[in-house]
Amino acid sequence: MVGRWSKSRLEIKHSSLNIEDSMNQEQFKNTVFIHKDKLFRFAKRILVDDDEAFDAVQNVMMRLWKLKDQLHQYNNMEAFCMQSVKNEALNWIKKDKVRSDYVDQYQAVSTTEHTIGNTKEVILEMINSLPEKQRLVMHLRDVEDYDIDEIGEVLDMGESAVRVNLMRARQKVKEQLTKLFDYEAARIYANKKYSDER
Repeated sequence: MVGRWSKSRLEIKHSSLNIEDSMNQEQFKNTVFIHKDKLFRFAKRILVDDDEAFDAVQNVMMRLWKLKDQLHQYNNMEAFCMQSVKNEALNWIKKDKVRSDYVDQYQAVSTTEHTIGNTKEVILEMINSLPEKQRLVMHLRDVEDYDIDEIGEVLDMGESAVRVNLMRARQKVKEQLTKLFDYEAARIYANKKYSDER
């Protein structure tokens, strides 16, 4: 993804904008644009599709650039950017009806098609299958390593609600992993038994 951002449409548009306001282009890159990869991962967790996630982040970046002279009022720029991306992505879901595509493609996790060797991919797919709040909380905590209070700020949730959603999300993923490992163990045992009998 890094190469995609280096000469992105976003930077091309930046070069054509008037940068005489209180925050110049370099300052914007160092305080806002620096979070682009994390914002992309977060948007993709919501929208699933790479292109839609990229476009959502670009829209947020362009909007923040236009508001650059007001950004000094936000104490936690990263949290503000993440919250902006969350709102943008959720608006995309409502507007473009990608939720139905998401449900069809990701809601049911087919653990029988995976093996123990790609556990990381399986876990990410399991996270994708969680209810929205649990999915976003778990992504921010276990993928982006946010603190509980930072997650609450991004998702506009109380700390207790964040903890409850995180606990439920981890429990569901743990249960699904247990089923996967049990299935794999049973399959390996059955194959071995079949081989021994031959």
